[in-house]
Amino acid sequence: MKLTAKIFIAGLMLTSLACKDGYIDDIETVSPGPDETAPVVNIIFPEEGPLTWVPNEVMSINIDFEVTDDIEIQDIVVSMDGTNIGSFSDFKDYRRTAMKLPYDNVTNGAHTLTITANDLSGKSTTSTVNFEKPENYVPQYDGEIFYMPFNDEYLELVSVSDATVVGQPGFAGQAASGSNAYKGATDSYLTFPSAGLTNSEFSASFWYKVNAAPNRAGILVMGPPDAANPDNPNNRTAGFRLFREAAGSNQRIKLNVGNGGGENWFDGGAAADINPSSADWVHIAFTISSTECAVYINGNVVSQGTYSGISWEGCDILSIGSGAPRFVEWGHLSDNSFLDELHIFDKALTQQEVQAILDNELP
Repeated sequence: MKLTAKIFIAGLMLTSLACKDGYIDDIETVSPGPDETAPVVNIIFPEEGPLTWVPNEVMSINIDFEVTDDIEIQDIVVSMDGTNIGSFSDFKDYRRTAMKLPYDNVTNGAHTLTITANDLSGKSTTSTVNFEKPENYVPQYDGEIFYMPFNDEYLELVSVSDATVVGQPGFAGQAASGSNAYKGATDSYLTFPSAGLTNSEFSASFWYKVNAAPNRAGILVMGPPDAANPDNPNNRTAGFRLFREAAGSNQRIKLNVGNGGGENWFDGGAAADINPSSADWVHIAFTISSTECAVYINGNVVSQGTYSGISWEGCDILSIGSGAPRFVEWGHLSDNSFLDELHIFDKALTQQEVQAILDNELP
């Protein structure tokens, strides 16, 4: 014990001598230098232009901004439409601060956000963003004519109209993008009138989480009535039918399109298979032009071929989540799968456009 104590005391003496001999630098005050520049104010959100449309007349946002200064920030003042909504003068880092300020009174129409930052030497910077809460949904993509985000409602935003609900579909409690996707149920689906959707070119894009039960189902269908078989219709001479069928343990996505005198099939084989045991959302898109049709899964072409152009004769109903009421003969009825972010376009999307939508909405 005595030996240990002696070694410890000797160690302390050596440490003390080392400090005195300059082995550890003394702490020196460094001048911050002259204050040469004004603060920099960077407003991250909202951006210039329209916000994403929501059906509520008043919405909440988080104002996201950053302020930096070469020496020291003195204070920051945030105002909305000329009214002060926040003032700040206490910062953990006096040269840089990043903030998110909640604001719950964004009404329909145009707004001006102004953020002013002052530094200790009296220099001031003001940054302004002019944005808008649109009264109606503003299409986000070229050619977009129909959009259902499925956020706890069956509302189509471009026309601001509700779907006709058949049976008792529900919501998934999860979403690919947003808050709550569509959840299919037995003998349940949604319909819309086809007015405005039956154009010479057509595309659809959506996210999908497949449920293998039942082993086949309709997903999106816009077809004509079947005079020859009204109780069990399967008229494929016009419109389109996007559906799934079992392929071993997988589910295969298929597209059938009517050309007026007959039909064309776009079946990608194994490339169009989805594994139901996967917990991943899958992005599906298909395009119809006057010369070609294509089916995409996760941005990749899984089926593509030449085509003479679609006929819309008698196609007055769009079905979502089932083949019913126009495509039921082979058992392509209601789909118990999840579906989210449904967009329809009056143009044939390119693969680059399909990929851009996928990237923008990626879960």
